[in-house]
Amino acid sequence: MPVSSSTLDIPEHSSVPRHLAIIMDGNGRWATDRFLPRTAGHMRGVQAVRRVVESCGRRGVEFLTLFAFSSENWRRPQEEVSLLMRLFIQTLEKEVGKLQEQGVRLRIVGDIGRFEPRLQELIRDAEESTVHNSTLNLTIAANYGGRWDILQATQRLLAQHPEYAAHPERIDEAALAGYLSMAYAPEPDLFIRTGGEQRISNFLIWQLAYTELYFSPAYWPDFGPRDIDDAFAWYKDRERRFGRTSAQLADKN
Repeated sequence: MPVSSSTLDIPEHSSVPRHLAIIMDGNGRWATDRFLPRTAGHMRGVQAVRRVVESCGRRGVEFLTLFAFSSENWRRPQEEVSLLMRLFIQTLEKEVGKLQEQGVRLRIVGDIGRFEPRLQELIRDAEESTVHNSTLNLTIAANYGGRWDILQATQRLLAQHPEYAAHPERIDEAALAGYLSMAYAPEPDLFIRTGGEQRISNFLIWQLAYTELYFSPAYWPDFGPRDIDDAFAWYKDRERRFGRTSAQLADKN
């Protein structure tokens, strides 16, 4: 069953986001500032992933989604892309056991068919080995793009319901949402982008409709528990109206 949409229903709101989505930006600039190759920043960024996963688990976050590699990142220099692929393989080989110990369920979303067979195999094994975990649902978006997600959802919907081609008026939001790559998760409550940039860069376009957007100046390799707490404190003070007025929220309280 697809999770209800925030444009149709009003989700519950608490001081800790149920679903946190992060664009992990600034690895290359972190390295450049230290006169290191950009690849050093990516390797250091893996440590930040570990810190944030552990921090979210302790703070009661149920779903954590990390944007690791976009469908546009193939445009980067081949050397950097190759390093990212090797780093992805090494991380899966080393970290899945730790996720298992922490009760973390891992999913990878995106067009993984472009990855080499070894990486695809590791992805399948990691998902299968953590499938029964429930402490934290960790999703890694790899070779993912928000427009790709909507397109593939539309294609899958029409493939299973060819009658909709003749009657497109039958397609509603709930029908399409069920075919999105993250239909298993609630829409993000809080989005964080590190590195100082202020855009969503084709990430979870559909799902971020009513998400609170927080932009941190910290480069991803430096991002840690204190930064998480700062973002959560900001989120706690947000007035989440979902189309209502402030007066309506006051009356409700």
